[in-house]
Amino acid sequence: MATAVRPLAPTSAPAAFAATPPTTSSSPPRRAAAVRHLGPNWYACVMGTAIVATAGAGLPAAGGIPAVRTACAGVWALSLALLAVLLVARATHWIHHRDQARAHLLDPAVAPFYGCLSMALLAVGGGGMVVGRDWIGAGAALALDTVLYTTGAVIGLATAVVVPYLMIVRHRVEPGQAGPVWLLPIVPPMVAAAQGPLLVPHLPAGQLRETLLLACLTMFGTSLLATLVMLPLILARLLVVGPLPQALTPSLFLVLGPLGQSVTALAAAAGAATGAVPDPYARGLGVLALLYGVPVLGFALLWLSLSVVLTVRARRGGMRFSMTWWAFTFPIGTCATGAEALARRTGLVAADALAIGLFALLAAAWAVAASATGRGVVSGALLAAPRR
Repeated sequence: MATAVRPLAPTSAPAAFAATPPTTSSSPPRRAAAVRHLGPNWYACVMGTAIVATAGAGLPAAGGIPAVRTACAGVWALSLALLAVLLVARATHWIHHRDQARAHLLDPAVAPFYGCLSMALLAVGGGGMVVGRDWIGAGAALALDTVLYTTGAVIGLATAVVVPYLMIVRHRVEPGQAGPVWLLPIVPPMVAAAQGPLLVPHLPAGQLRETLLLACLTMFGTSLLATLVMLPLILARLLVVGPLPQALTPSLFLVLGPLGQSVTALAAAAGAATGAVPDPYARGLGVLALLYGVPVLGFALLWLSLSVVLTVRARRGGMRFSMTWWAFTFPIGTCATGAEALARRTGLVAADALAIGLFALLAAAWAVAASATGRGVVSGALLAAPRR
């Protein structure tokens, strides 16, 4: 049965997806040709880098060690630079390789990755408010986040509708093809829900603050319910069909994204509720953040353990580096920020230790993925056409 399942993404040369050679007689400029196989999955590099900065700045001991915030600010600046480069590269891709761009949208293995654009914009914007302001100033950070958050939230909501629509109407998928990648287009609203509360205090008191806070809670519910629909399909596929192909095994970590981000989002909403909604609701959000966050983070740790075991199995079986390794970063980072939020709310030393442990795992995963990606870009291997 497993041999009949079409993988969610290519099992080789992960940076590039199945492509059709250009059919026009005139070839695009050399620089444009270099990005023909640059898919939307590359925005995962931005997401994974930005979350390192945000999670690092939120560590229990980070406030007392200036060097930690300085390092986090540097990492955030790197994520901003990566975002700028990728926006230009992807724009070039759409201008000169529209056939490939359309093929990506119509490919059920690639289309879900369009959710990464929204999450990259939101992660960098939120990181600017958390730690980037140390370098660019509070005013510039607010202006940058306003633009990136608004754009990212709109794109994320559109992705959450368009990609499932394409999966229903244009894509041909079977239950056995269900996988964690299917979560990518529905997670952006949750990321927007987690980043939006950073802007609430900067709005005039009254209607605007309350509207943004409730909008964040609406996006929280939208993404959470969609995730609860998808998770049984993903788990059923693993139990019935078996482990994912080796190159796709790291995508198991994607399940952690909506889990950890939901804990972070609810805690952020509770923190911004004072002065935005009446006191009974503000206090209620604080209680809900704790009662929801603890069990959900517990399930996230269970899934993390299962994902680690299956990844070690795949690695021993010969799994090589691919762009799917970036799935180790942002999802783990959301669990780290969720643990940090619970640590601040409870004051428990155990929560502090959990946050530090998750951040250490995130930092190690980012270092491995970033160094391997850098080597692949320099050698050209990650930008080459996919193997048939």
